Amino acid sequence: MAASTRSRNNVFAALALDRASERRDDVGWIEGRRAAASTRFAVVRADGKALVDGERRGLRWLAEDERARWLAEAPVCFLGEAGEVAHFAVPYAGEEEPLARELGGQWMDLRAAGLALPAFDAGLFAYARGLLHWQTRARFCGVCGSPTTLTSAGHRARCSDPACAVEQFPRTDPAIIVIVGWQDRCLLGRQASWPRGRWSTLAGFVEPGETLEDAVRREVFEESGVVVEECDYHSSQPWPFPASLMLGFTAQAAGPELHVGPELEAARWFTPDEIVGSLADGSLVFPPPLSVSFRLIEHWLRETAGLELSELAPR
Repeated sequence: MAASTRSRNNVFAALALDRASERRDDVGWIEGRRAAASTRFAVVRADGKALVDGERRGLRWLAEDERARWLAEAPVCFLGEAGEVAHFAVPYAGEEEPLARELGGQWMDLRAAGLALPAFDAGLFAYARGLLHWQTRARFCGVCGSPTTLTSAGHRARCSDPACAVEQFPRTDPAIIVIVGWQDRCLLGRQASWPRGRWSTLAGFVEPGETLEDAVRREVFEESGVVVEECDYHSSQPWPFPASLMLGFTAQAAGPELHVGPELEAARWFTPDEIVGSLADGSLVFPPPLSVSFRLIEHWLRETAGLELSELAPR
C-alpha cells in the first residue's frame, strides 16, 4: 500500500476539497461564492466544537440566509470547493443553546467527530478548527505588536502598521510518531496520566534545523534509550490539537536495551502474542482509530504476524 493511500485512511486526512488557494485574494470571486445559494457554512465555536445535525451524523451546514440571520456580523473564512459547492468556516462566540436549538443541531468536539462523522465532514471540521484557532493567535504582529488584519479570505494576517506590514500565515507544528520494531517485538510506551492499561507509540515534535529522520532517532532515544538504526515514512495525519501535523514512521532498533526517560512512566517491548493476550484480558488498551498511532500498530501487526488489529481491539 502506498503512503498516500495509507494517509487517506487516517482520520481527518480524507478531505476531497479543492482549496482554490489561488483565488483567495480575488475579493469579488470570494464574495460571489459566499453569496451563492449552494454555498455551505460550517460553524465552529471558540472552544473548538462545531455545529452538527440533530442526529450527529454530519456537520449542520448553514445556508447563506441562515448565516445572514444568525451570524451576519461574524467573519467568514473560505475553505475551498467540493464540486461546485463552496465551503466557508464561521467562528461563533454567541450563546450556544439558542443557535443549536433554532437550527436543530448539537455541538460536537473534534475527537468525537473524527470517529462519528463522514470523512469529508470530519476533515473539513479539522481544517476549519485549525484555521480559526490560528486566527485567534495572530491578532497582533509578532514584530512590532500592532493589531493585524485578516486577508486572503482568512488565510493571512497582515500587520496594520504600514512601516512594518509583516505577514503571518497559518502555522503547523510537525511531530513524528513512530512504531519501533526489534526482531519480533514492537516498542510501546505509556505516560503516567493515561488510563490504566493504555500503551501507545512514541512521538514528539520536530525541532528547528532537524530532519524528520533525526527527530525519530532523537525522540525514541530520549524517551526510551533505544537506538534507531533505520526508519521509513508511513503516513501523515492533520492533528489540530491545536496545530500539529503527525508524521508517522516505522523504524528498526539496533537492540532491545531500554533506559526510560522522564517523559514516560514506562516503555517495553511487546510480541504479537503478548498483544493478542493482553487485549483479550483487558490489561492492554490501545489508542482509538482516531489516532495514527492505531494505524502504526495495525501496520506492524499485519506485517509482522499477519494479524488485523481491528479484529483484536474493540473500536
